[in-house]
Amino acid sequence: MKILKHPIFYLSVLLASTVYIANRLEVPLPNWVFFYINDFLCMPIVLSTCLAVLRIIKKTEMLYAPISVVLVLTIYFSMYFECVMPHINTRYTSDIIDVGLYFLGALLFFKFQKKLF
Repeated sequence: MKILKHPIFYLSVLLASTVYIANRLEVPLPNWVFFYINDFLCMPIVLSTCLAVLRIIKKTEMLYAPISVVLVLTIYFSMYFECVMPHINTRYTSDIIDVGLYFLGALLFFKFQKKLF
């Protein structure tokens, strides 16, 4: 599957994993790295994975995510992680910047999905 083999997808997953592990190991990094990098990378990783699964199911590389699907998934993630989860788990905080980063990442995915993947 081309979408999951693309260097940008690998780099995004590697960077997000590195930030997560560094946080768990308490590696000293600037706060903005811990607070914002994974929020920006979330939607491109999720949307790429969803698109790859759909392409496998439909057995075609010519399938692309329409803007409506990208927006609905981004709104769902924003609502869930910024509105619901802060009331359930203290690990999560509500931050409007995170919402902006989800949408920025989704826009990046949408703009480049045909060119990159």
